Amino acid sequence: MTIKSASSATLLTLMVIAIGVNYIDRGSLSIVKTDVATEFELSSVQMGWLFSAFFWSYALSQVATGWLVDRFDVKWLYAGGFLIWSLATVSMAMSGSFAIFLLLRLVLGAGESIAYPATSRMIVMNFPERRRGIANASIDAATKLGPMLALLFGGLLVASNGWRSLFVVVGLGGLLWLPAWLWLVPSQQKPTTDAPATRTNVPFSKLFKRQEVWGTSLGFFCLGYTWAFLLSWLPAYLEESRHFSKESMALFGSMPFAAMAVTSLCGGWLADRWIHAGASATLARKVFLIGGLVLCSLFMFASVLTPDPRACILLLCLACASLGFYTSNVWAVTQTLAGPNAAGQWTGLQNAIGNIGGAISPALTGWLVQETGSYYSAFAAASVMLVVGVFAYVGLVRQIVPLDWGDEKQELQGAL
Repeated sequence: MTIKSASSATLLTLMVIAIGVNYIDRGSLSIVKTDVATEFELSSVQMGWLFSAFFWSYALSQVATGWLVDRFDVKWLYAGGFLIWSLATVSMAMSGSFAIFLLLRLVLGAGESIAYPATSRMIVMNFPERRRGIANASIDAATKLGPMLALLFGGLLVASNGWRSLFVVVGLGGLLWLPAWLWLVPSQQKPTTDAPATRTNVPFSKLFKRQEVWGTSLGFFCLGYTWAFLLSWLPAYLEESRHFSKESMALFGSMPFAAMAVTSLCGGWLADRWIHAGASATLARKVFLIGGLVLCSLFMFASVLTPDPRACILLLCLACASLGFYTSNVWAVTQTLAGPNAAGQWTGLQNAIGNIGGAISPALTGWLVQETGSYYSAFAAASVMLVVGVFAYVGLVRQIVPLDWGDEKQELQGAL
C-alpha cells in the first residue's frame, strides 16, 4: 500500500507544511491569551481550561484515528481532518463567549488528531530505517517553525489589527494546502482480491502487553506536559512575568522555537548518519532522547530563576534546543519498534497518552500561577516531568529493534 505515484520528497514536503499549519492553528490562542482574557474577563484557571480543551479532545481522538489510518485511505482521512480544524480556527474569530471558544477548541483538537497517526503511517510505509531520522526530524522541525512563525508574525498582526484577525488569517491561509494534497497525493492502492494477504493489523491487546509501548507512551506523556506548557503559557509568561510588550514577546518568544527547529533537523540527521556509519539504532536514538531530556530540564529550570530577561531568553533557547534533539528521534523509535502493521495504532495510542499530559499541563499551570502568583512552580513541574521521561526510556525501552508480533504477518521488507 505504499504511495508510488508521489515522490518521497513531495510527500514529505506536503506533510511538513501540514504539520506546520497544524501547530500554527493550535498555538494561536497562546499569542492572544492576554487579549482574550481581558475581553472575556477570564481568570488564569479559565484560560487553563481553554488551553486544555484542545488537548483533551486531541488525546481522546488519537486511538480512533490511529485505528482508522491503519485500515483506510490516509489521503482522504487527512484531508477531512485538515478541513475540520481549519474551519474551527476561522470560527474562533467569531467567538462571543467563553463557552463557544471552549467548544471550538474541542473541535480543533478532534480535527487535528488525524495528523500524527497519518504522518507516522506514511513515513513507515515510504521511508526505510536509515532515512526515518531526517524524515521525522523534518516533521518535527515544522512543529517548532509553526509556533515560531505564529509568535513572530501573529504577535505583530494582533498588535496592529486585534486578536480576531489572527484566527481569520491562519485559518483561511491554511486551507491553501488542501488542493495541493488532493492533487499530488494519489489514493492508496488496495491489494487485489486474488493476491495473498501481506499485512495483518496488530490488535490493541498485543500492544498493551508490550513494555516498550508503555515506555514510549510515558516518555511522550512527559514531553506532552512540557511541550503544552511552552506552547500555551510561554507568551503569557514573557508578557506577565518578564513584562515584555506584545511586539517584544513576538520577537523574543519566537527564538526558543526557532532554536528547537534547528536542532530537530540536526538531531535527526546526525542520528541517521551515526546509524549509517554502523551504530545501532538503540545507541544512536537513545543518546539523543536521554541527553535532550536531561539538558532541557536543567536549562528550563535555570531560566525561571535568573533575574535577567536576556539570560532568561538565552536559557529558554538552550532548553528548547536540547528538547529538539529528543523530539527529532522520538517517532523514529516508535516506527522502528512497531513496524508497518502497528505504526498507526501505536502512534495513536502513544500520542493519546502524551496529549493527556498536554491536557493536564495548561490547566495545572493556570492553577499554579493563580495560587502562587508566579511561574516558578510551573517551570519546576515541567522540569521534573522531563526527568521522569528519562527513567521511562531507560527502564522500559531496552532495545530499539522491530518487535516480533508472534503469528502476525509483517511486511517489513520496505521498512528495514
